[in-house]
Amino acid sequence: MENIEKNLTEITPHQFDLKTDKMSVPARFFMSKDLLPEEKTFIQAEDIASNKDVLFRHTVAMPDVCSKPGRKNASGTTIISDKYILPQVNDSDPNCGMRLVKTNLTEDNISAEQIDELFKKLVDIVPTKKFVGTVVPFKIVVDICRRGTIAAIEHLGIKTKNELENTQHGGNFFGKEMTKQDIFDAIPKLYMHFAKFRLGILGAAGNHFLDMLKVSDIIDPEIAQKFGLKKGQYLLMVHTGSGILGQYTMYTHTAKKAEHLSQALMVMLGKLTFRSSKKDVYKKMQEKIAKHMTKDDSLLTYDGNGEDGKMYMNARAAASNFGTANRAVIIHNIATTMQEVLGREVEMDLIYDLPHISITKENHFEKDVWVHRSNTSRAFGPAKMAEHPIYKETGEPVFIPSSMSTDAYICVGTDRNEESFYSAPHGTGKGKNNAEKTIENKDELFAKMEEKGVKLYNAKSSIVINQDSARYKNIDQVIEGVEANGIAHVVAKMEPVAVIMY
Repeated sequence: MENIEKNLTEITPHQFDLKTDKMSVPARFFMSKDLLPEEKTFIQAEDIASNKDVLFRHTVAMPDVCSKPGRKNASGTTIISDKYILPQVNDSDPNCGMRLVKTNLTEDNISAEQIDELFKKLVDIVPTKKFVGTVVPFKIVVDICRRGTIAAIEHLGIKTKNELENTQHGGNFFGKEMTKQDIFDAIPKLYMHFAKFRLGILGAAGNHFLDMLKVSDIIDPEIAQKFGLKKGQYLLMVHTGSGILGQYTMYTHTAKKAEHLSQALMVMLGKLTFRSSKKDVYKKMQEKIAKHMTKDDSLLTYDGNGEDGKMYMNARAAASNFGTANRAVIIHNIATTMQEVLGREVEMDLIYDLPHISITKENHFEKDVWVHRSNTSRAFGPAKMAEHPIYKETGEPVFIPSSMSTDAYICVGTDRNEESFYSAPHGTGKGKNNAEKTIENKDELFAKMEEKGVKLYNAKSSIVINQDSARYKNIDQVIEGVEANGIAHVVAKMEPVAVIMY
């Protein structure tokens, strides 16, 4: 793109608009000038915003915005349409998201040696790359898809406090109980048969992780008290996707080339064996997908009020339910392992579980619109959380971690965030941190982590070095902009203690 500077307008020191002659709507970047992305990301922003009669008001980019291979849209964005569902603007893992769980563990009742013993066991209990995790019957997979996390709670006896109350959408993205046929009309049964073996798996994609964190600083004592947070308290943060079920489902219903041969084969088999009673709707969707895969470079659209949009959103909601249930199962398995290691039951209390890849219908600027968050978190202020007993007073919880060896923040959404459609970053994003030397191999990485007092477990992947803090933007700069833009308000600061990552 020529003359990026010429097409950028500074709204505030932490907010910029990009608008070129090609673009139907501006692309708004919620970050300071030194956090603006590389040229490739600006080009993607321009391309997305150039789709005519599709987008509403402006597109949104958070400080962690960055291009990813094979994606039509950049990560760290929120795209809005008043008419259409736009499958291609979202990453291919519905309800990739995070949960934060507080425990009753502190330095006074668990030692460094016990944490080490625990995490050595958790490497197997919470696997990153494994074919079989926590096995459940086919019926339970279907029930999770149609009823949400409650089905996993009932089947496994999950005891996490506030499991449903503090999960976005109550753990069910439909908002009601669906029939089995509703699910079978939207997702090939083959994918659900594979999903029987896939609960409780952290995943090997990107930077999915399990962190034990310690509250190092309380920034807002009043809100921290409402959350039950204290300095020195240990928390667990889990970042996962929706696994095989979510990925295969999305590749079935959108125009995106599978990244791996196994994905392509499974999706092909899924389509061949799919017996939806909505055959005519599905056939038209597939014709539209084929056209966008080969001839049409504009955004694939489904009618927000049409049968194609309904089938797509049903498939998405079912897969998203599985993603939340997966994180619930992971915490359940951790609790069981903690009891074995420590010889006592450890309290698990969910602060919040949120997706950062989602499509939801919301009301903004006095209009019902489709909000597509691709690696951004919803960050409603108190006014939009009126139905929650605590968060109506504080705002919606938002977590902003960075790399595996840097501080993370617990924040809450504010009522001042309308211009971003109440979105927040889900991290800091890739970018050179000039204050640090870049790590080039795993030995250097382990040494650096040890020097910072963080223990890294598993780390079998050769590309785990890409999660080094030197490759991420500075979290303090990101948080400064988050506060300045009214995106979110910081409640507490956490430091990592132990990390499992592939």
